[in-house]
Amino acid sequence: MKQEIIKDSLPKLQNPSELYLNAIGAKELRSNATHIIGFGFDGTACFRKGTKAGPDALRVISDGIEDYSPYLNNGTDVINSFYDLGNLNVGESEDADANWQQATDEFFQIFSDIDLKNNGVKTLTLGGEHSISFAPIKTYLDQFEDLVIIHLDAHADLRDGYLGHHYSHASIIRRALDHFKSGHELIQYGIRSGTKEEFEWMHENGTIKTSRNEFLEAVRAIDKDRPVYLTFDLDYFDPSFFPGTGTPEPGGEDFHSFISFVKILMEKNFVGCDVVELSPVIDPTGNSDVFAAKVVRELLIALN
Repeated sequence: MKQEIIKDSLPKLQNPSELYLNAIGAKELRSNATHIIGFGFDGTACFRKGTKAGPDALRVISDGIEDYSPYLNNGTDVINSFYDLGNLNVGESEDADANWQQATDEFFQIFSDIDLKNNGVKTLTLGGEHSISFAPIKTYLDQFEDLVIIHLDAHADLRDGYLGHHYSHASIIRRALDHFKSGHELIQYGIRSGTKEEFEWMHENGTIKTSRNEFLEAVRAIDKDRPVYLTFDLDYFDPSFFPGTGTPEPGGEDFHSFISFVKILMEKNFVGCDVVELSPVIDPTGNSDVFAAKVVRELLIALN
């Protein structure tokens, strides 16, 4: 499809890169293209911080991995061009909420006045802790009246605020639900930590899938034309595979189960995603950085 510049008055972002698997560093939005944007924030992290370094760690490590996926039999060198816009400007004050709001408002400034569907604009947002997902999720909810949100995570993230933060990493799905309309749907899988009330809500509302087969069947059942957005917390994976995250939980999934999911996702109307909670400093081996970069590689291919 032809790509045209549809917006060139973007804020000046930090570190646009051509490292990420053949990404093109860009200062504008283009039609029929995927746009990578970093949101390096960990101000509400309540256990182990470090996710603010996630976006740039992913860029750096991706320069050392293959752009071809043997799982999807495709590579980022042959798909439609995708563009790295750089990192949102997160404030550096002592007020974590104000810093988050500054970057969130910047995301809205870039994308909220763009018709994502009719212009074929897709986003892949790199975190950062899970609170950063509010900006892209709200943007997509506002524009797609029948959106399905798939939430892969170790945690329910349904608290109504946590430790004084209304937009906490532990509240992201609750804040997303504030903007749900009748045509929206939530599918959750991998959840193995949360309050009793959170689990009761998920079961009562039928959002949680409790086995891999049940989850994959639920994804298969999505109409092929219905838009799907993925919010992906990397602590979905078992910490034996992926230790480099702030709140690890035993009992998680492996890379091959993720690939099974992506192969189904490729058959759907996959319109955008975010990948969050890589904390590079926690895993000094760098293995988690490589793992996360390959996760993003598969999702980039699936988006195109």
